[in-house]
Amino acid sequence: MSGARRSNFTAQSTTEEVLSGIDLTGRVAIVTGASGGLGEETARALASRGCAVTIAARDEAKLEKAALRIQERCPNARVDVGLLELSQPASVESFARRWLQDHGPLHLLILNAGIMACPLLRTDEGWEMQFATNHLGHFLLTARLIERLRQSAPVRVIVLSSGGHVISPVVFDDIHFERRDYDPWSSYGQAKTANVLFASELDRRERASGVRAHAVHPGVIHTDLGRHLTPEAIRSIVERATEGGAETPKTVEQGAATSVWAATAPELDGQGGLYLADCGIPAAPEAGGKGAAVHARDADAAARLWAVSEETLDVSFPRSAN
Repeated sequence: MSGARRSNFTAQSTTEEVLSGIDLTGRVAIVTGASGGLGEETARALASRGCAVTIAARDEAKLEKAALRIQERCPNARVDVGLLELSQPASVESFARRWLQDHGPLHLLILNAGIMACPLLRTDEGWEMQFATNHLGHFLLTARLIERLRQSAPVRVIVLSSGGHVISPVVFDDIHFERRDYDPWSSYGQAKTANVLFASELDRRERASGVRAHAVHPGVIHTDLGRHLTPEAIRSIVERATEGGAETPKTVEQGAATSVWAATAPELDGQGGLYLADCGIPAAPEAGGKGAAVHARDADAAARLWAVSEETLDVSFPRSAN
């Protein structure tokens, strides 16, 4: 994930700009966390170019409203909805089972959903909520869809991370804050690091089957992701992120652009395991760029996270024929 390479786009590029001239007719996508914000815009942009899109989230009423907004803006859009609560394995299993029954190929899996800096919450299994929602739920979903992805290759899996991953590595000795004091930002950083490591290891394992994966940092965007934060905390985050011009807040259309570019850019054909930001491949932080931190580029940590995730969820990815 090292090296700085730029596309023809910038941090200010929008979804419309990165999709200019791209035809996605015949392609099929799933976008999680798509009842609003970046997920909805990602789904709308893909659908506007002919892609059939399933938008998934945990709130049925919000999902239906998002689907209507997409249809209003893109009358020819092919959009359907699916309930998905990533913190509940049974919900993930149900969504995957129904989707596989009702659909054919799957070319794009956009793992966009996430929560940020919430108070200490635990799932019924006792898992810390940010790690469970942002990583484990998406890991299980991908495991259940992987055979369809292989059958549909070449395909791309896009995992939304964040520049916030620099806050913390995955603390394998106490992932779920059972012995250390809970800090919402350390938890968020750990989960976002897990997103980067998962994309990297998924790509390493599946590239021979034509399934490529990338992690994405969308930038600083005002969305419902920060619903647990006070206005003062949000202002502080934006001030810190934009200090020295490091990050300029983006519109939703600009924030979703890197996800859309990662999913569709012809210049990324045959590539995988990248950490992408501002519609490009940034330099590493130690070189002054916005790339993945050293702890998120650790191949041993990626393999260990994979093993821990399989053990935690009691799931194994089916063996590939390749």
